[in-house]
Amino acid sequence: MAFLNKLFHLDEYGTTVKTEAYAGFITFFAMAYIIVVNPSILVSAGMPFEAAMAATILTAFTGTLVMGIYANRPFAIAPFMGENAFIAFTVCGIMGYSWQTALGAIFLSGILLMLITLMGGRKVLCESIPYNLKCSFTAGIGLFIILIGLLNTGIIRIEGSFSPVHIGYFYESNVLLAVIGLLIILVLMVRKVRAAIFIGLIVTTIAAFLLGLSPLPEAVVSMPPDITATFMQMDVAGALTFGMLSVIFSIFILSFLDTMTSIIGVSREGGLLNGEGNLDNIEKPFLVDSIANMAAPVFGTTTCGVFIESASGVTCGGRTGLVAVFIALLFGASLFFAPLFAAIPSAASGAVLIAVGFIMFRSIIDIDFKDMTEYLPAIFAVVMMSFTYNIGIGICSAFVVYPIMKAVCGRMHEVNRSTWLFFFLCLGFFILYPY
Repeated sequence: MAFLNKLFHLDEYGTTVKTEAYAGFITFFAMAYIIVVNPSILVSAGMPFEAAMAATILTAFTGTLVMGIYANRPFAIAPFMGENAFIAFTVCGIMGYSWQTALGAIFLSGILLMLITLMGGRKVLCESIPYNLKCSFTAGIGLFIILIGLLNTGIIRIEGSFSPVHIGYFYESNVLLAVIGLLIILVLMVRKVRAAIFIGLIVTTIAAFLLGLSPLPEAVVSMPPDITATFMQMDVAGALTFGMLSVIFSIFILSFLDTMTSIIGVSREGGLLNGEGNLDNIEKPFLVDSIANMAAPVFGTTTCGVFIESASGVTCGGRTGLVAVFIALLFGASLFFAPLFAAIPSAASGAVLIAVGFIMFRSIIDIDFKDMTEYLPAIFAVVMMSFTYNIGIGICSAFVVYPIMKAVCGRMHEVNRSTWLFFFLCLGFFILYPY
């Protein structure tokens, strides 16, 4: 224990090995859905399911382990939701590129991330973001998590009609179980029960098994899925074409902003930001993120970064990289226990996501609603993240609107150089985005 305390500075952060292990456990189970959901989406791009699953797990294991040991932060890394759909349905589906070429574009965007990180550009840009936008990013991520949870549980559903979002079928047992599971978590949270999220997760999962709403795993242990079909299959040469420039740029911007926002949001929730609203030594998690984004296409999966579900562990008291180490070990174990982890019902994991989203959304109260030039761009970020189902698009929207609001009010002096750089980058994103 003394060794772990010295390595991760547990006393300095006011935490313990037990607390960090619990936080890692909660975070892993909040994001374990990615093990199955990510390859399910990538199948639409023509990728084999089992290989994509193995690539997903190995990417999460590698990135998260390095995050914990090198950066000493409680952040989990895994393939991003949204970006995987962009690759599968837009790049491979609409634009017609092969998944190998798409992985090549992801690798090239990872190189760009690495270069700008080593030059210190990501740290400078991150620290220059206006405070109200930082608050809105946290709230926006919270609302986005709530939306994911509501959809995964079936509490709401999306259909292509006059009103695209509808209430779920509440006569279905799975939906009712999710609602009950969520209420259990919320009641325990109101009663200030520290293990509220974990208790709700376990109770809901057991209930699903007992009621026959979710099948028991066919096996507890299995051999790891075969990764050979996707490992080192990226086509970098094929991605070095004029037509792929917009794809590479879009992937780069989305990855840059998604990870930056997740780091700020999760750190803010855990009280890890300094007095100026920045994270000390933020260049370390940025560097790990860059490495992970280069490793992901090598294994055979899409853009990855700091997962917003990391907030699950932070809200349970996790503060150091030991949380990430525990998460990485669980991902590593999932290679052999994939049937067991995949058996967690969406009613349980979705309820956890909704509860975490509620917690994060409270940062909206810190936005300055007395200044329209501040809160209008902030609210733009919040709503666009969820309404477009893409965190990066919401962030880009805010960075485009913010300088315009300041300029029309004669307050351009309040916009720093870095924010103007974000303005032009995000404007370029919307111009070049392969709609």
